[in-house]
Amino acid sequence: MSAATDAGVVAGADPRPAATVLLLRDDPFEVLMVRRRRGGTFSDALVFPGGVIDPSDADDAWLPHLAGASRLDSEARAARIGGLRETFEEASILVARLADGSPLPPGPPNDGSPFREVVARRGAVLALDELHPFGRWVTPAIEPRRFDATFFLCRAPQGQLARQDDGETVGFEWARPAELLERAAAGERSLLFPTLMNLRRLAESSDAAAAIAASDALPVVPVAPTARQENGRIVLTIPEEAGYGVTEHVIDTLQTGER
Repeated sequence: MSAATDAGVVAGADPRPAATVLLLRDDPFEVLMVRRRRGGTFSDALVFPGGVIDPSDADDAWLPHLAGASRLDSEARAARIGGLRETFEEASILVARLADGSPLPPGPPNDGSPFREVVARRGAVLALDELHPFGRWVTPAIEPRRFDATFFLCRAPQGQLARQDDGETVGFEWARPAELLERAAAGERSLLFPTLMNLRRLAESSDAAAAIAASDALPVVPVAPTARQENGRIVLTIPEEAGYGVTEHVIDTLQTGER
């Protein structure tokens, strides 16, 4: 990516690795969204759980506490651990199973303990094999804060209730992808560009199984939107081969985050 964009703005910092999880459930087909606190990162936006990958997510001490990690390199493994950590921290949903392979019973919400300690205390292993790569978005160089975010699809564990953390997140909702798109078009919901595009793809499926099958059948094409100014507004362009059905999107203010 060049040092400056067509909009004439100097590039920001190198993108930070991040991971985002789209938790899915059926009857009806819905995805979990969390609402950010006003004044925080992506203030008041409705987003998927996720965030920046922490150095602890790459620690080899995780290896005894993982399922489905044997075929992953260290970078892919850390992305999955980071996505599941953020999902637990923001929504108290733990995508894991007991060490013997049986389902993990519902447990207490996030109490701020280190994530690996939480998993070990529950006698669980993180179910990395439940995560299906869905997309990868890199924040445009026009932004001073940039992310290289991998998006994953994942079935929500049975019996676990989402809970907001009242820190970064102040609310959550399960909603149909098509409904979220309708509300965004009507101006009732604020959605970041990557969130909007991933909801468009998700809305093409009728249930979690169909969404996961469609995702598994396609390669993940990294999307690094380019930005240009046109008639006082910003036009974002993404590659056609990314499979989102559109290649341009017009916005008033650049908002492209990690989720």
